[in-house]
Order: sequence, then C-alpha cells, then structure tokens
Amino acid sequence: MRLSARLRTLAIAAATAALLPAAASQAQAPARTVGTLLIAHGGEPSWNAEVERIARTANTGGPLQLAYLMGPAAATHRFQDQVARLVADGATDIVIVPLLVSSHSGHYEQIRYLAGLTDSLDHMMHHHLHMGGLERPSVSVPMRVARALDDAPEMATVLAERARALTPNASGKALFLVAHGPNSAEDHAAWMRNLRVVAERVREESGFRDVRVEMVRDDAPVDVRAEGVRRVRELIEMQRAITNDTVTVVPVLVSKGRVSREKFAADLAGLDIVYEGTPLLPHPLLARWIERRVTETMQGTVAEERSGR
Repeated sequence: MRLSARLRTLAIAAATAALLPAAASQAQAPARTVGTLLIAHGGEPSWNAEVERIARTANTGGPLQLAYLMGPAAATHRFQDQVARLVADGATDIVIVPLLVSSHSGHYEQIRYLAGLTDSLDHMMHHHLHMGGLERPSVSVPMRVARALDDAPEMATVLAERARALTPNASGKALFLVAHGPNSAEDHAAWMRNLRVVAERVREESGFRDVRVEMVRDDAPVDVRAEGVRRVRELIEMQRAITNDTVTVVPVLVSKGRVSREKFAADLAGLDIVYEGTPLLPHPLLARWIERRVTETMQGTVAEERSGR
C-alpha cells in the first residue's frame, strides 16, 4: 500500500510538472494589439471631412489611422505612412477596412495590392497609385483586408432612414436606390447581388411598397454610362406608373460630393421624384460597421486575407 501511494504521488507530481511550461508560456505570451487602417476613395475637403468624422468615433479597441486612395489627401495620408504609424503605436496586427460600397471594384483591388495580397493589378489602377505616391509598406506585421460595405445591414438601415426622412409616409410609395457602380459587366453583376439584398432590407425597414436599385456606372465608357442612366430612368418611370405617385430617390454613396450634387441630379432631371442627395455619411452606424468589420475579420468569421509583409 505504501508503494502504491508513493507511485500515485510521483505520477501527480510528474503531471503537474508537465503542465507548468505550457502555463508559463501562456502567461508570458505578449498581448496582441489590433490596429485599424480605414481607407476611403478620397475627394474634396468636405467629402473627406465626413470620413474623418466617422473615423474619430469608431472604437476598435486599438490605434486607428486613415488613408485615402485618391485626391490631395492621398499624399498627406499615404497608405504606407499610416501603416507605419499603426506599428509605431504598438499594432501587432492590422485590419484594413475599405470604406467603399463594394468589394468588387478596381479600388478594392488597389487596397489588396497595397496590402501585398495580390500582384495583379489593372494598369490604370496601378498608375493611380503611382501618381498618388502610394506604395506597399515595409512592415512585418500581418495585414488583413476586410470586406467593403457590400450587403451590410448597417448600410440598409442608413438608407432606410434617408428615405423616411424624405418621405415619412412611405406606404404605397416607391423608393429607388441609385449607385455609382463599377465599369465591368462582371463587377456590375457582383454589386447587384449585394445591393438587391440591401434593397430588400430597406423595403422591410422603411415601409415603401416598391424598392429597386440600379447603377449609372459613372466611370465607365460614355456609351456604357449612357445605358446605365437610361436603365435608371426607365425603372423610376415604371415605379411612378405602378404607384401613381412621386418616387423617392436615395443615393448609395459614401459621402457627398460632385456625383451626388451634380451628376445624379442631372441624370434624374425631369423625372417625378424627390431627391436630396444625402449619402451614407454622416451616420453613427457606419462607426459601428467599422468596429464590426475589425472584430469579424480578426475572428475569421468572414473571408479573411492576410499578408506578412
């Protein structure tokens, strides 16, 4: 009995000793700090101001910097410089959040290129990066690129609020969501898959009888854009005929600039609509969307891409 008890004691001691290195290793593991790089298209100062405002209100749990792809602010908020600042602020991981309507665009591919996730980039998109002085950063921390807005429920809620602000009594009426859109037919189809989901959520939240979405494909060749505008106008006219009432039109744009103020207004001229042009920003839900994208990207609950450059 004495020998058996001693053997049990020795076995327990050996098992405890085996656990100690693992426990010590876990206790000594360095804390990880997630840095966020919010990156937007960029535009005139008033356009950028709304992006900067939402960046200040997002609480991602770590340092946050802002970069732009185009415009004068791209030179003062260069991708590589902002990544370096995040690392200097202690970031051990970086999540890049594209403040874009869709992940299916040349601008999203520019971001993936800058993050080192692809070496394939359209010549024109590469030229734009070069002209803006944007380069891949020389850092060793892993970088992950989150999805753009795509079919985010936050975007649907903001659009529904914009529509109700224009037409409080939406029962029996029609709402049209007009977006900028991509150049290629393939990307257009991908945008529409997401935006149809958004449109259905907007219908459920807003109470409009009929909600549709289409794009003008603003940067596409002239004939392609003209066809996009024609399609938008035809759909709005159809909604007007169905409801026998004025159609509410809300833009699917990140911030307010020349596209919402001038281009869309000209494209929609002469139609029986109510249109004010208020975009997604400013709205606090976009800050919550940024926070969610960071969390889900780090947790791997959405498609995750990373680079160890």
